[in-house]
Amino acid sequence: MHKHPVFVVDDHTLLSQAIAQMVNTFENFNVVTTCKNGNDLMQKITSKEIPNPEVILMDVNMPIMNGIEATEWLSKHHPEIKVLALSVEDDDSSILRMIKAGAVGYLLKDSEKSVLEKALNETIKNGYYHTKEVANLLVRSLTKEESSIQLKEKEITFLKLACTELTYKEIADRMCLSPKTIDGYRDNLFTKLDVKNRVGLVIYAIKNKIYTP
Repeated sequence: MHKHPVFVVDDHTLLSQAIAQMVNTFENFNVVTTCKNGNDLMQKITSKEIPNPEVILMDVNMPIMNGIEATEWLSKHHPEIKVLALSVEDDDSSILRMIKAGAVGYLLKDSEKSVLEKALNETIKNGYYHTKEVANLLVRSLTKEESSIQLKEKEITFLKLACTELTYKEIADRMCLSPKTIDGYRDNLFTKLDVKNRVGLVIYAIKNKIYTP
């Protein structure tokens, strides 16, 4: 059975090992390696000595290169890799900075084991995982003037479907369009709405009452 590869990035060795052991008990996931900070992560990915992960569990506060800097680097160079923040920091500022850097979800380290497994599975399935609390925080934080943004009818349809659990391929089937066309809608909306991932699309849709959870 295929298991999705995961990296754990945390400067506390015992904690990163414990997280790795926990994730390895999940049916669908396998931790390939642990990294002590963002610089260590960057070196391992650029060396190509081991396969890239599909998901990275990323701490926020680390020496040399922190989680925000590492996530920004991944967003630029490896946008296909999903970052889930896993941190002790529960302040609004840390959450917002990680999400805006490109993280697709934010969890606290004291979360239940079942919550972590659910977050990993939803990240693979939907491309993101966000709690209602994080979603509400992001909605409150958006201050950009958006009244001038004009969306086409098919862009609105795509945006509504992107807020569901459908994959992009399933959205393409639902809209009777090719996956390549759907990728075009997605990328155009990323640019038009100034967001980096599917979480940003969902938050925009909720804030502008295009989608109601």
